Amino acid sequence: MKSLFKVSYLAAVVSSCCVASLPVLANQDGATKESDIEQIVVTGRAGAGFLRKSETSYAISTLSDEDLVTDNPLSVADVLKTVPGFWVESSGGEAGNNIRARGIPRDGYSSVSLQENGLAIQHDGGLGYLNADQSFRLDETIERVEVVRGGPSPIFASNAPGGMVNFITRKAYDYDSAVMKFELGDYNHYRFDGYYSKALENDMFVSIGGFYRQNDGVRDPGFTSNQGGQIRISAGKRFENGEIFVDYKHLNDKVAFLLPIPLSYDANGDITDAPGFDANYGTMMGPEVAHNVYRNLGDGYDFDLTDGTHTELNQFTVKADFTLDNGWQLANNFRYRQSDTLRNGLFPTGGITSAQQRIDDLSAQYGSVLPQNTHVELAFTNHPNDTFDVQNNQGNGQVLNGNLLSVFVPLDEVINDLRFSKQFTIGAQQHDVSFGAYVATYDYEFVRYMATAMFEVAEQARLVDAVVVNDAGEQVSSITENGILRYGSLYNNVDAGADIYAFYAADEWQITPKLRLDLGGRYEVSELSGTVEGTEVVDLEASDTFADDNFITGNGEFKHIDREYKEFAWTAGINYQLSDELGYFARYTDSFRAPNASDFNGNPDRDDLKVEPITMFEAGVKYAADDFSVYATPFYTHFENMRFTDYIFDTTTNSYRDQTAYGDTKTYGVELESFWQASELLDVALTGTWQSAEYETFNFTNQQGEAVDFGGNQLIRVPELSYRGTVGINLLDGRFRTELVAEYYGDRYGDVANTVNLPSYHVFNLSARYDINDEFVAYFNVQNINNEIGLTEGNPRGGQFIGETNESNYFLARPILGRTISASLRYSF
Repeated sequence: MKSLFKVSYLAAVVSSCCVASLPVLANQDGATKESDIEQIVVTGRAGAGFLRKSETSYAISTLSDEDLVTDNPLSVADVLKTVPGFWVESSGGEAGNNIRARGIPRDGYSSVSLQENGLAIQHDGGLGYLNADQSFRLDETIERVEVVRGGPSPIFASNAPGGMVNFITRKAYDYDSAVMKFELGDYNHYRFDGYYSKALENDMFVSIGGFYRQNDGVRDPGFTSNQGGQIRISAGKRFENGEIFVDYKHLNDKVAFLLPIPLSYDANGDITDAPGFDANYGTMMGPEVAHNVYRNLGDGYDFDLTDGTHTELNQFTVKADFTLDNGWQLANNFRYRQSDTLRNGLFPTGGITSAQQRIDDLSAQYGSVLPQNTHVELAFTNHPNDTFDVQNNQGNGQVLNGNLLSVFVPLDEVINDLRFSKQFTIGAQQHDVSFGAYVATYDYEFVRYMATAMFEVAEQARLVDAVVVNDAGEQVSSITENGILRYGSLYNNVDAGADIYAFYAADEWQITPKLRLDLGGRYEVSELSGTVEGTEVVDLEASDTFADDNFITGNGEFKHIDREYKEFAWTAGINYQLSDELGYFARYTDSFRAPNASDFNGNPDRDDLKVEPITMFEAGVKYAADDFSVYATPFYTHFENMRFTDYIFDTTTNSYRDQTAYGDTKTYGVELESFWQASELLDVALTGTWQSAEYETFNFTNQQGEAVDFGGNQLIRVPELSYRGTVGINLLDGRFRTELVAEYYGDRYGDVANTVNLPSYHVFNLSARYDINDEFVAYFNVQNINNEIGLTEGNPRGGQFIGETNESNYFLARPILGRTISASLRYSF
């Protein structure tokens, strides 16, 4: 954590394409280390020259490899908890999480470009059910992370109005290096990371690295929850005037997708465990739904919940950086990726009711078609010798519905970014100019199947059937089949894609030695095309139950998509540098978010999709001295005429319905990051964000036909205040370091109506590092020491405009993970 603040202002800033070798001036204990050489690339510029962090006209955060190893983040989202201005939801597990930047009201990674070596991991990180973090895993091949918050991000990357997160891999031209790390965790967690790089003659190197791990998951479903790994092979060649770098990565990994769980309130109204369910470690996923075949057209649908989010990816990258004879620098980044992603999950839908109420509801719904002198009872699907206790099953006597959802999302994508940069002088003024062209093309498929089941409210929940029993207590029929209320409750079949062309230019104009004006613009064209299959409802006539009577499937009719969107983004920033240590900046950015292929999932005829304008203003003061640094950045964002869609699952019909709203949002706030080296023994770091994020307007028509406007309400799930403070203690001449981290997240709301309150919470984490000798280092990490039940979201399927209300004492929400303990031994030379 320490180097996040100390090294970042000492590092020189260069183009996100061009690479230079510069000395890193601080090691873990803060002492100068002349032998340390690091290749430095700071994201967010396209210039040919160098800038220090304190000289940039935008906000930057950086993390070193030591920060990453010490913090031991479980996911990409966990990495970004140290970044001010980002609201991070990492409660979904190791992938499939949400990031919101500066109040921009988009989930997933649809407003932040997740990059690797300066090029997007996925052109659009917000494609439906294909979050960009599903295609990336952190391991020892990563050298550092650089984050641009807002600023010029939408000029140099598509779909980046909120910022860019750039993961930079290791390179070692001048020496051999190796890293091996063995890690154990208290949730049956085992992991091995490795990296080896060989320096060859003629300024070349080759390297190989990756990881493998498996564990039950912090929320144990009764089977191996997370399993797999990746391998990366890289090679580089330096020339007198440049470099060529080639990288291949293969990922084959599955992670559980964690979703809302049942919770309750204690006598004081505070959130607590539901009886029979541990809020810190429990999950509804369990052996009964681990692997089943559900009714479908033909032979059935093979649903394997143990796959979770299973990504198989091949990624090939070529980077070329050269200085031409005329002084221009040429940089070309090319990437091809092919991935197959299967997302299987158990989605609790809401409708937590007492077992008796569920019996009454089903009796009313189906009573007219049931045999005379019969009644409805609940019974365990796979446990005929166990009687369902209607009054107090699992200590709560509740049942709920859950969707067994499966989505297959293949993606083929090609990206290329070509740019030219040069520094030149006109009179006494220096210009650092860049011109670039960006091209991307992708083919995206989306095939979705869903069955809706009934469960007890319990960890590793058992399936429950609604059976029809006569007066003699004999079962004569059943409403459900094997716990399934409705097979085929959702279906989509989409094959779509896009061709994107963008041209951009930038100029860093040094007007005086202290004053610099930064300008940039980007023109982008997005052409969307593809087909969407229509749907129909059929009776499979394969069961005596009601479960297959209303099966949604494709009708064989495909409608064509053909859309084109064009837009221009621009930015202007000014930096006034009083001294090497102190500077000020201000920047205005006018950007946009264009529709993507997944916006047409299930609805090829929609004509309401438009480019959404986004404006951002930011200013800042930057001070960096040897033992103290502070970066304060006030900001303002405005999102205009955004379309919001709320998908609500109706637990009576077991189907989705949707509502649409349009609105403007505005957010103003302040980001802070600071570091203080109090002494050789003690240092303190603080990052924080205060923001007022609200819907300026939010208009829609509710189910009763009434006009509703939630203008003035707080943005969904975004806290006004959040901070992260770290106290570091260095002992034994720097060989031992421990960090205590305190995190705070203020009150939020789970719905636009601001009726579902997500209370504030504190989390404490502890990490320690001990240098056994020059090669071996031991690490120890405890997350969520206090076992806080901190809610990151309510129940989206119960309504995000107006949240689900329940007269009982039970509700659904997604909390952070419970306390985990891990330890690792790392060998390096």
